[in-house]
Amino acid sequence: MSDHDTNPNDLRQKLKSIAQPLVDSLDARLRDQIDSRVDQRVAESLSDRLAVIERAIADLDRRLRQVEDHESPSP
Repeated sequence: MSDHDTNPNDLRQKLKSIAQPLVDSLDARLRDQIDSRVDQRVAESLSDRLAVIERAIADLDRRLRQVEDHESPSP
């Protein structure tokens, strides 16, 4: 069988087998980049939300102290 006797399916399969490692490598790198970006966005979002919660707790703490100071009997 000569090179001229190969059919398009054989050529397609050979090309796939040659290109597959490159495709797999590219896919892995893209997945890693996407994962790191998602992790970064999640961390930023959590940080923002925690900051809001911390401010709310600080506000509640100040308000509780004001109420306690107002309700405590004077000496």
